[in-house]
Amino acid sequence: QVHLVESGGGLVQAGGSLTLSCAASGGTFRINAMGWYRQAPGKQRELVATISSTHTANYADSVKDRFTITRDTAKNTVDLQMNSLKPEDTAVYYCKTTYSHGPYLTLDAWGQGTLVTVSS
Repeated sequence: QVHLVESGGGLVQAGGSLTLSCAASGGTFRINAMGWYRQAPGKQRELVATISSTHTANYADSVKDRFTITRDTAKNTVDLQMNSLKPEDTAVYYCKTTYSHGPYLTLDAWGQGTLVTVSS
């Protein structure tokens, strides 16, 4: 089984910056895409950013030009650099990976989430 460990959440003032990190571990697997999602109270979980095995990144319009997603394929890690944070960015952020286990199965794994709170 693949396990994701997230870190970097916390409290930050509007306009500030924060970096989230996620590491995948747990067995024999190959990571394909990795990404970050978020969910605020009373809202649906939404895509924030994804990055492919070729380092092609995609962003939600709400975070484009403010957030940057990067990965280290050799270490199976993915980071989310968040700049110019706004109160509406407040949410629990979840790391997700799509991975292959053996020659027959592709699965998703989710982290437990890390809380980001942006205050005025």
